[in-house]
Amino acid sequence: MPLITLRDIQLSYGQQPLLDHVNLSIDVGERLCLIGRNGAGKSTLMKVIAEEIQADDGQIEKTQGLSVARLEQEVPDDQEHSVHFMVAEGLGEQGALLSEHAELVHHLGDGDDKILARFEELSTEIEARGAWQLSQRVDTVLSKLNLDGDMSFAGLSGGMKRRVLLARALVQDPDILLLDEPTNHLDMESIQWLEEFLKNFGTTLVFISHDRAFIRSLATRIIELDRGKLTSWPGSYEKYLSGKQAALDAEEKANAEFDKKLSQEEKWIRQGIKARRTRNEGRVRALKAMRDEFSQRRSRTGTASLTIQSSDNSGKIVVEADKISYAVGGKQIVRDFSVALMRGDRVGILGPNGCGKSTLIRLLLDRLAPDSGTVKQGTQLQVAYFDQLRDTLDEEKSVIDNVAEGSDVINLNGQNKHVIGYLQDFLFDPARVRQPVKSLSGGERNRLLLAKLFTKPFNLLVLDEPTNDLDAETLELLEEQLINYQGTLLLVSHDREFIDNVVTSTLVFEHGELNSYVGGYQDWLRQRPEPKREKTVKAAKPAAVAEKPAPARKKLSYKDQRELEQLPARIEQLEADLDAVQTRMSDPDFYKGEPADISAAQARQSELEQQLEVAFSRWDELDQQG
Repeated sequence: MPLITLRDIQLSYGQQPLLDHVNLSIDVGERLCLIGRNGAGKSTLMKVIAEEIQADDGQIEKTQGLSVARLEQEVPDDQEHSVHFMVAEGLGEQGALLSEHAELVHHLGDGDDKILARFEELSTEIEARGAWQLSQRVDTVLSKLNLDGDMSFAGLSGGMKRRVLLARALVQDPDILLLDEPTNHLDMESIQWLEEFLKNFGTTLVFISHDRAFIRSLATRIIELDRGKLTSWPGSYEKYLSGKQAALDAEEKANAEFDKKLSQEEKWIRQGIKARRTRNEGRVRALKAMRDEFSQRRSRTGTASLTIQSSDNSGKIVVEADKISYAVGGKQIVRDFSVALMRGDRVGILGPNGCGKSTLIRLLLDRLAPDSGTVKQGTQLQVAYFDQLRDTLDEEKSVIDNVAEGSDVINLNGQNKHVIGYLQDFLFDPARVRQPVKSLSGGERNRLLLAKLFTKPFNLLVLDEPTNDLDAETLELLEEQLINYQGTLLLVSHDREFIDNVVTSTLVFEHGELNSYVGGYQDWLRQRPEPKREKTVKAAKPAAVAEKPAPARKKLSYKDQRELEQLPARIEQLEADLDAVQTRMSDPDFYKGEPADISAAQARQSELEQQLEVAFSRWDELDQQG
C-alpha cells in the first residue's frame, strides 16, 4: 500500500494551473526526484504533499499516522540559536521546551533563583507532555550527522547550516522526507557526504534537484512536472532522458497532424455560401471542439538561446603567475603558486567552500595584489566575469535597464537586435522585463547575469558558480555553448558533471596546497594522491636507512614505557565510566532529580570526555615514539 496518494490535485495562482489534475503515489523506500523547469511549480507540489498548502481540488490519501518533513530551499542566516535548539525546533513545542531545558542546565550553578524556578517549571511541563524520550532522539540525530549541539548556528558555513536543517527534518522521524534543492551552495565533499547519508538512511525521499550526478546516484524514479502535468519515469535518469525525448517527438508529431487538420477544416468553413448549402453540422461541431482544444493547449516553455559573441584573439599567454602568495586574516590562501594560462585553456577550479577559489580568480585577474610574487596578463584581453555574488546586477533597476543600460538595441556580432527580443532568448517574458531585479528568483537572476554578460564580446570568460538555480535544460545549453567556445575559460563549479563536460584541466585546493591536474573532476579523482600511499612512498628508502627509526624506540624512558603499557587499561576504564554516566543521563527520569545532581552529572561527563581525549592523545604520542 502506498504511503501517500495524490488524486486529481488542482491548484492555480493565475490563468494557467500550476497543478493540473496531478496524480502521484509514493511507496515505502522510494527515492523520487522531482524535476521541471524553473517556475513549473515543483516547490508548490512539495508543499501540497506536506499539506502546507491546500489544493483547490482533488484528494490526498495517506496511511494513518504518516509523518512528512520538508527541508526548505532557503537557509536562514539570522538565527542566533545553538545547533541543538535549531534541531530540536523540528519537534515543535516539545522541542522548544527541551532546548530551553538543555540550555538552562549549563546555568544551574549560577545561583540564580529565577533560573532554578524556570528549570523546575520546564521539568514539570516536559514530564506532563511526555517529551523526555524525545531528548534522546535529538542527541541521536546530532551524533549521526556529526553535529555539535553547543555550537552557534549563525557561525556555521553554508554547508553545515544545511546539515543542521537536515537534522531538524530527520529528528521528526519522518516516513517521507522532502528535500528542495539540497545540493545548492554545497561543495563537492558535502554533496558526496549527503549522497551517501541519504542512501544509507533508508527513509522514503522526494527531492528536487538539477544536479545530474546527484540524481543519477540517488534517484530510483524520476517524476517530471511539465505544464501542470506530472509524469512518472521509473528507473534511471538515462531512461528518463530517452523516454522524455521520445514523448516530446510524439507530441510534436501529434500537434503537427492536429494543426494540419485544423487548418483544412478552417479553410472548409470559409468557403462561402456554396459550401454552407451542403454544410455538415456534425463537422461544424467537430471544428468548434478542435478550436477549443487548440486554445487550451499549453506550449512548452521555450529553451533559452545563449549566444557567445566572437572576439579578437588574445595573446598566446593569457595570464602568467609566478610564485604568488596571498593570505587573509592569517589564513594562507595560496603559497608560492605558479601557473601559465594559455589561449584556449579551459580550466576548472575545485575545492571546499571557503578555501579561496574566488580569491584565486581575483588574483589571476589582477583585481587583488598578491602578498608576494607577480601576475602578468597577456595582450588584447577582453574579460567577462560571472560573479557568484551577483554584485554586477543593480537590485533596484529593472531587468531591461540592467542589460540595455538605456538603449533599445543590443549589438550581437555586428547585428542589432531589440533588447526585448534578446531577453526573450533568455526566457524573459515582455511583461517581466520591466520588473526590478530584486523580484527575480535565483534561476532568473542567473539567466539575467548571463544575458548581461553575453552582450559584449570577450576572449577570457570567468564563471564563478554559474550553475546554481539553473534548470537542467538551460544548464545543458550553457554547457553546449562553452564546449564550442574558442576563447579561454576559468570555471568554478561544484557540479561534477558540468566540470567533466566542459574543462580540460583543473586547479584543486587540497591538503593546504593548490595542485594542477589534467582533465575534469573524474580525472582528478583518478590522479590525486592517496594520503596513506603518499606516506608509504615517502618512507620507502634503502634498507640501511629504513632502520634509523629503531633507535628512537630506545629513547622512551622507563617511566614513559610503563605509562604506554598502562594507557590501554586506563582508556578502557574511562570509556566504561563515561558510558555509565551517559546511560544514567539518557534515562527520562534523570531530569526529574535534584538540580545539583543533574549539574554534577553534566560536569562529570565533560570531565571524563576531556580525560579520554588526553589519554588517546598521549597514547598516540608515546606509541609513535616507541
